[in-house]
Amino acid sequence: MTLLAADIVERFYMFLWPMLRISAMLMAAPIFSLDSLTVRLRIVIGLVLTAFIYPLMTWPVIDPISAEGILEIVNQLFIGALMGLMLQVATGAIVVAGQAIAGSMGLSMASMIDPNVGNVPVISQVLLILSTLVFLGFGGHVILISMVFDSFRVLPIGQSLLGQVPFGKVIAWSSMMFIGGLLIALPVLVALLFINIGLGVVTRAAPSLNIFSVGFPATIAAGFIVLIVSLESIVGRMQWVWMQAFSHVRDLVGLVN
Repeated sequence: MTLLAADIVERFYMFLWPMLRISAMLMAAPIFSLDSLTVRLRIVIGLVLTAFIYPLMTWPVIDPISAEGILEIVNQLFIGALMGLMLQVATGAIVVAGQAIAGSMGLSMASMIDPNVGNVPVISQVLLILSTLVFLGFGGHVILISMVFDSFRVLPIGQSLLGQVPFGKVIAWSSMMFIGGLLIALPVLVALLFINIGLGVVTRAAPSLNIFSVGFPATIAAGFIVLIVSLESIVGRMQWVWMQAFSHVRDLVGLVN
């Protein structure tokens, strides 16, 4: 079988459109956007995923250097990036929860540089590692890849996602960054609140007692104990936040739950 140059170009044009959406998703989604996953590796993963889905559907032939093609390139990149960024809201909720816990324990100054989310407290870094294990544990990466594949059926090439309704859904979902962070950190925050109230009562009963020399180490020790005891509850809330993120991504692209 001989392939003409025109056939090769035509197949490249058809291969380009799913590749753009999948690559944009890999650049923005959790796990796949980690700096430890190099750009070359993301390109290889994108090519492999595109090769899997390419024979399953019929793709339109659009010239990428035409006005219609440039608009479609922007549209596909926007769809893939938006799917990944909506999942990053769950990551933001975990960072907010870690910051709230670290602030209550007095460990807000114990921070480290995370190449993905910036300067975060150590507690946030621990929770991020835990949330990554939770994400991989219930197969979040498989769910994400399957949603991208299904999005080509519900939102085919040529159909735009740009509009007021999708942006409204993204803005409404972004509130989960604070709601989810509060839910994850709530057990530790409530326990530390009662501990601080008890320290305040002790300080009033014994004014000569140095609250800083007693309260600061007591708060840190009690915070770690409560954090360890409530890990099961925190993990359950993390999984709930991830599942809510997947549900909202499905709703955004029009997938049926």
